[in-house]
Amino acid sequence: MPNSESNSITNLVAHIRGCVHSRIETIFYDIPDTRDRDKEFERGLKYSKEQVYNMTKEAFDIIIQYLEHLKSNPELLLSQPFINRPPLTYSQVNNETTVLNLMIAMIREMHYHTGQIIYAAKIRKGQLVWNYD
Repeated sequence: MPNSESNSITNLVAHIRGCVHSRIETIFYDIPDTRDRDKEFERGLKYSKEQVYNMTKEAFDIIIQYLEHLKSNPELLLSQPFINRPPLTYSQVNNETTVLNLMIAMIREMHYHTGQIIYAAKIRKGQLVWNYD
């Protein structure tokens, strides 16, 4: 059961957006890394409903855009974009990872955090009874 130390929906959305920024935008689109990972997990982090929606939409739009790029350029799947970059931090992959492994790890993480968001939303709405109709 969530408690005062649990991440809020806002925390999770900010974290998803931060992951997409650091793992796709900075590496593949050369957008400067402005991520503040610690802020993503601050207690009491507040964004409006519209801001949370926009952050979510941006994150998934970027993922879809990059997947479309990979679909047109499948040879990139085995490339190693981090090989000549500083060591990765906060990641379950290392600098020798391929784009394919990076995307699998990121989708796995998005899946996990999306599940947390759904769980938190159900608790807030008081709808923890699963209906199978």
